[in-house]
Amino acid sequence: MKRIIPLLLFLWPVLSAAAQSQVKIGVIHYDSLLVAMPEYAVAQQHLQALRQQYEAEASYNEEQFKRLFTEFLQGQKDFPQNIMLKRQRDLQDQMEKSLAFRHECDSLLRRAEAEMLAPIRQRLDEAIRSVGIECGYEYIYNADTHALPFVHPLVSEDATARILEKLNN
Repeated sequence: MKRIIPLLLFLWPVLSAAAQSQVKIGVIHYDSLLVAMPEYAVAQQHLQALRQQYEAEASYNEEQFKRLFTEFLQGQKDFPQNIMLKRQRDLQDQMEKSLAFRHECDSLLRRAEAEMLAPIRQRLDEAIRSVGIECGYEYIYNADTHALPFVHPLVSEDATARILEKLNN
């Protein structure tokens, strides 16, 4: 017993320091933070304008196809075989071009969105890193991904307000 007391006195500072050095984890909802940024709203407006331009062109292509199809239907009784086959090929080509344009538009819109959001995401990531360092978090995890279905509330706290504050400064 006499040996245990000095050992406890010796280990007391080490044990109390270990008890106080608790892991500190921040919790955020990345998508909510992203949507709350004013730059995100501006990017969405630009994307909507671009989407409308592509949609107008796609509508124009569809009208062209309808016009060609109507002309084909009206004249098919009077067309010789070779003209009818040519018109069918024209209709097929117009339809394929219209579909290809739609697919290209989708691809271009996805690429434009990624390019517009890249600097916004970078700014958000920098704010998250900054808050993580300032608050002494060992981790900040995104609750949107559900990668960690449970984190004890005694070692975690919601860092969203601090990050929003950092973004607004």
